[in-house]
Amino acid sequence: MELPIYQHIIEEIKKKIKEGVLKPGDAIPSENSLCDTYGVSRMTVRKGLAILVNEGYITSIPGKGSFVNEPDSKKYILYYNEMANLINTIDTTKLIEVKIILPTPRLIDSLNIPQSKKIIMVKRTHYSNGEAVAYDEKYLIYYKGMPIVEKEIKYSTFPEIVSRYTSLFAIKKELTISAQMPDEKISKYLSLYNALPLLVVEQRLFNTQDKPIGLGITYYRGDSCKLSASWPFTDME
Repeated sequence: MELPIYQHIIEEIKKKIKEGVLKPGDAIPSENSLCDTYGVSRMTVRKGLAILVNEGYITSIPGKGSFVNEPDSKKYILYYNEMANLINTIDTTKLIEVKIILPTPRLIDSLNIPQSKKIIMVKRTHYSNGEAVAYDEKYLIYYKGMPIVEKEIKYSTFPEIVSRYTSLFAIKKELTISAQMPDEKISKYLSLYNALPLLVVEQRLFNTQDKPIGLGITYYRGDSCKLSASWPFTDME
């Protein structure tokens, strides 16, 4: 399938950057020049440039133009799906509990809410080939009239759960990854009888005003989860 013109502009500029034709600090052709070269409108050119800025390839300076960025050697893009990773895929989920609670001190701090604000709490255990491999807890800020559909919650990822109430495009996501030893509760849910460490992935979700709307914590058996990150990332590759 033929690429849209704005995507064609993006790929050609990326190619020049990767091949060293355009080096860090170099100015890329002006909007007028790109319009003439590709026979497109300024809006189309700006769409392509905005994506290049968002992906970290260039910086646009009003009144001066767009310039190639210095590569960030520390930047990776992590693809995270709590239902699938490089080791296994979740095929069964047990819904342990869904109820409305008052927040703990940790939730008050993480979600920036008063202690009187109600929270929807979801607890689940995930299985792969009949073996418990992950336990998770989700906390959503409760609003009056918000429906709780247990059947939909059971098999959904955290962003998918939140998307019942707001668009996925309106959600900002933040991940924190750590390792820890299981406590008695998690050991019970995951049937751990030895000192096997856990990989813990904490997700915080925000609305378009950067206000927290949910906290999710997934505890994976250390031998059942492996994550991968890379750069550059593009849907076209």
